[in-house]
Amino acid sequence: MAYKDEINESLKRALKEKNALRVSVLRMLLSSLGYKEVEKRKPLTQEEFYGVVKTMMKQHVESIESFKKGQRQDLVEKEENELRILKEFEPAQMSEEEMAQEVDNVIETLEARDQKDMGRVMKVLVEKLASRADGKVLSQMVRNRLSSQRPS
Repeated sequence: MAYKDEINESLKRALKEKNALRVSVLRMLLSSLGYKEVEKRKPLTQEEFYGVVKTMMKQHVESIESFKKGQRQDLVEKEENELRILKEFEPAQMSEEEMAQEVDNVIETLEARDQKDMGRVMKVLVEKLASRADGKVLSQMVRNRLSSQRPS
């Protein structure tokens, strides 16, 4: 897989540079990816890879908030540095135009007509775009598209 090769190359560079923090984060990422592959019993797709990265980033953000409340600035800084490294592997976010196009395509493919079809449409969109699009924005777009359609 391309993403694993990229991570392994980055890990090799970090080891040569003796960058302990980067080595630690990349090893955690590889470990999480390995667990996910074992769980799925097959190699991860690009979308699943991005899902793992996004989950790890979310955990770091939550830790940062907790440490800020606990006034542990040293741990906040450590988590922020780790988060910065993970962001290198974050997927590029889709533009609103790209999301709108995907929403329209899925609605047309599923022949969705009204709000009752929203669940089916969202299920397909989330599977397809989960890591590259904001779920709230997608949901609002689907709701707007379905409410503006006239029953035929």
